[in-house]
Amino acid sequence: MIAASPRAAAFEALASTRPAAAGAAFLRSGAHARRLLLLKALLVRVRRHREEIAPATLRGFEEAWRLLERTERSHPAAVRAVLDYPTTGSWLAAALTAPPGPALDGHLARLEPVATTAALRAGRPLDLVVRAPGGVLSLPGVGSVLTGPGPVRVASRSHVVRVHAEDAPGAPAAILRLADARSGTLTGSGPGWRGLRRLSGGAARLDDLDPYRVPPGGVGTPARHAAERADVDHAVWSGHWRAARDLLRRTDRERAAEVGRTVGALVPLRPYGPRSVGATLSVAPGAVLMTPSAGACDMAETLVHELHHSKLSTLHELVPLYRPGDAALHRVGWRGDARPVSGVFQGAYAHLALADLWRRARDAPGAPRAWRTRAAQQFDHIHDQVGDALTILLESDELTDEGREFARHMRRLHASLGASPKARG
Repeated sequence: MIAASPRAAAFEALASTRPAAAGAAFLRSGAHARRLLLLKALLVRVRRHREEIAPATLRGFEEAWRLLERTERSHPAAVRAVLDYPTTGSWLAAALTAPPGPALDGHLARLEPVATTAALRAGRPLDLVVRAPGGVLSLPGVGSVLTGPGPVRVASRSHVVRVHAEDAPGAPAAILRLADARSGTLTGSGPGWRGLRRLSGGAARLDDLDPYRVPPGGVGTPARHAAERADVDHAVWSGHWRAARDLLRRTDRERAAEVGRTVGALVPLRPYGPRSVGATLSVAPGAVLMTPSAGACDMAETLVHELHHSKLSTLHELVPLYRPGDAALHRVGWRGDARPVSGVFQGAYAHLALADLWRRARDAPGAPRAWRTRAAQQFDHIHDQVGDALTILLESDELTDEGREFARHMRRLHASLGASPKARG
C-alpha cells in the first residue's frame, strides 16, 4: 500500500479499463516501489535469521547484494529491469514465506543470478563465482546455462561474457554478448546456452525456462503447470501472438499498444481443453500464464482478460478497493460457484474490459467478419452479467471508499456500452 492515491484522472481511467498513460505510470511506479520494499524485507529477514542460514548461502547472498548495490549506483536502469521482471516478484514472494532452513537457503541463492544479470546488462566487467542450483544458472529475463553440478565462473570483458563450471576452466564455455548497451540486451551461444525467445513487438518474451515462472503447485483449479521448453512450439506461439496483436490493432489500437507495453513474459502452461485458459499472479505483474490458444481471437481475448486481472491486483495492493476477509458469497453469471466480493470485483473488471473490446470489434470496419460476429455474440452474452456484478459491488458494505468510487466509474463505462437498466441502478 502507498500513502497517496493516484490523481483523479488516472484513477478514473483505470476504472474505465481504457489504456491511459497516467494510469499505467501509476501502476508501474507503484509496482516497482513494492518490489523494492519486498527486496528490503528479504534483506531484513536474512539479517534476523543469519544464524540459521548456511554459511556459504549467507556469504553468496551478501556478495550478491553488494554487487547489486554497485550496479544500481552506476546503472540504475539495468537493475530496475531485472528487479521488475515478473519472475523476480515470484522469487521474492517464495523467499519471504519459506521456512528457515534448506527451503529458505535454496531461495536465497537466487539473488546471485539476479545481481549477475543486472551487472551483465549494465556491461560491468566481472569475474565472480556463483552457485547454479540444480546445475542451471538461470538469468531472469535472459535465459539459462546448463552448467552441471558445482559453482560457476562468470567472467566478462568488453561486453563478452564466458560462463563455465569453476572446476573445469578449460572446458568449452557458453558465451554471452551485450548486443545493445542501451537496452541491456544479452544474446548467447555455446554449450548449455538456452535463451528466452522474444515475441515480435514490445518487450515480451516467451518464458519457458525460468524456475519461478509458475508456482510449484501450479495455478488455478484444477492446478495447471508450466510447460517445458521441449513441449513448447515457439513458431506456433509466436504466430498466434503476432496474429492476436494484429487483430487488436485492427480493433483497438490503444489496447494493442497496452498489451505490447505491459506484457513482459508470456508463460506457456500445459495444454488444457480446446481454448486457452489464462492466469496471472499478483506477485508477478507483467506475466500472463496461459495454455495454448486456438488462434488469434482466443489469444487476444485471453491477453486482455488477464492483463486486467493483473492491473486490478496491482492497484488493490497500492490502494485497497475492498476490505480483507471476504464475508458474503455472491453468484455471478460467468461462474458456476459463488464468489467473494474480491472475486466479483476481479471478474467484473476483466469482463468489462472484454465487453469494451467486443463492442469495438463488433463495430470495427477493418476487423475480420468472423471476429466481428463472435464479438457481437460475446458482447450480448456478457453485458448484462457485468451489470449484475456491478450492482452487487455497489450494494456491498465490503468495499472501501476508493473501491466504491472505482466501481461507480466502472458502471459509467458499462452504461456507455449499451442500455442496461440493471447497470444504471
